[in-house]
Amino acid sequence: MPSATSINPFRVFLRHRNFRLFLIGQTLSLIGTWMQSMALGWLALELTNSAFLVGLVVTTSSVPILIFTMPAGAMVDRSDKLRLVRIAQSAFLVNATLLWWLTYTQRITIGSLLALAFVSGLIASVEIPARQSMFIDLVGREDLPDAIALNASGFNLARVVGPGLAAAVIANLGIAWCFFLNAASFVTVLIGLFMIHLPKWVARETAHSPWEGVLEAFRYMRDTPKVRALMTMVTVYSISGVPVLALMPVVAREMFGLGAAGYGLLMSCMGVGGLTGALALAGVGYRFSRIKLLMVASMAWPALLLAFSFTRTPWVAYVLLLAIGCTMILNGAISNGLLQTIVPDALRGRMMAAYGLVVVGLAQVVGAFVAGIVAHLLGVAVSIGGAAVMMLMFGVWAFFRRPELRTL
Repeated sequence: MPSATSINPFRVFLRHRNFRLFLIGQTLSLIGTWMQSMALGWLALELTNSAFLVGLVVTTSSVPILIFTMPAGAMVDRSDKLRLVRIAQSAFLVNATLLWWLTYTQRITIGSLLALAFVSGLIASVEIPARQSMFIDLVGREDLPDAIALNASGFNLARVVGPGLAAAVIANLGIAWCFFLNAASFVTVLIGLFMIHLPKWVARETAHSPWEGVLEAFRYMRDTPKVRALMTMVTVYSISGVPVLALMPVVAREMFGLGAAGYGLLMSCMGVGGLTGALALAGVGYRFSRIKLLMVASMAWPALLLAFSFTRTPWVAYVLLLAIGCTMILNGAISNGLLQTIVPDALRGRMMAAYGLVVVGLAQVVGAFVAGIVAHLLGVAVSIGGAAVMMLMFGVWAFFRRPELRTL
């Protein structure tokens, strides 16, 4: 077990060279990704003036994940994960460069935006399970939960910095340059990936086909009560809670009357909250029961979202988003860590594919799409508040009426 005496959240970062190289490059790249994410939402809103189509852009990027990520997970379990991540990041670089060029030359249309979003999702369907399942190779099993928490802190640091930078770039240079800077950021992660040295990959012998491997993963989830309960909770909370990010451009404009700068500040507040939660989680290590922390976060997150849906005062929204970001990342990082601790190595790629399918695929294809429709018909506040009520009802049932999650 990792040391219980140190409260340094960066101990895993200092202990493992490969993880340092990965996290530095990944965090710099994620800053560019968040810049692009904010710029995409704003560009879609400018092109269409439709909450539904803003949600559709996010949904389109997630459809390939929903369709292909489980077969991709079976491929990951048979392949060199580091090599797959390098190839996928190179493909992201090409995709971002094309998006910059089309926007810079004013040839971008909602159709080409949707097409590039689909290609990005296709790449992510392979990259997500390969990257997630590679963590154990970077830090080992004992440091895995803390590494996942620290990785989440890098994600949220990027969410703090990225939207603010994007707002400044949009105001001074134009939307296209957010995409250019994202393309450039992929170079940093590729440098780090090519500096990582892992033991030579040895192929596992397997008697079943990739399709049979996918079925094996689904049977494992079905027949393992703790994994089934954890994945069910992740599914409900991802579909109901994550799509608020996709609707944030509409939230900024319709609920608070804000422009691109205000939109960036809303996103940054969520990032600051998430960064705080992730660093705290990495720092506490094993001092506190992670399942109790998960329960608290899972009750607080929807309650805060419900309160957010009723406010129309920007400064109140900023405070609520700090807390929402914290509880959201605690829920996600603890769930991911618990799942990776439970699953056997032979199924790791497929289980991380299933996790990505839920957190990215279902959350955006189902969650963002439905949230966009509800926002279009009834308003964005009703969309967020209704989803929060469903999360809260499920959380009470799952944690207080069922035994599986409490015994993790």
